[in-house]
Amino acid sequence: MTLSRRRTRDEMAVLVIEDDIDARRIYSEYLRTKGWIVFTASDGRSGLDKTTELTPDLLVLDLAMPKVDGWTVLKLVRGSSLTAHIPIVVVSAVSDSRDEALLAGADAYLAKPCSPEVLYVQIRALMRLRSDAVST
Repeated sequence: MTLSRRRTRDEMAVLVIEDDIDARRIYSEYLRTKGWIVFTASDGRSGLDKTTELTPDLLVLDLAMPKVDGWTVLKLVRGSSLTAHIPIVVVSAVSDSRDEALLAGADAYLAKPCSPEVLYVQIRALMRLRSDAVST
């Protein structure tokens, strides 16, 4: 059963894939205060597994991670018909990776350090744009 069958229409499910425990905790706790359902993964391998299992509304993705890096996650999520539709916000300290991440399929890019408020505003804007595109 996918996550979308277990939640109400107004709840948004976000998967934060981030190996830094502090960033993962800060982002997930802040987004939960906004009423969203937030899942976390500490590496790319578990992030891929949870993306397929949960089909969240959005991914927050770090690029430099152990086991499977964020670049591979981005490529595999975009390459699967089951997950290609999921918006991805890359939040990374990898210098000079913005353009490459966007070309690889990221919907938005935020440079670390990034406050949880900035992440929240970016997600809201991205989801609003997607909603507008679907309704037209």
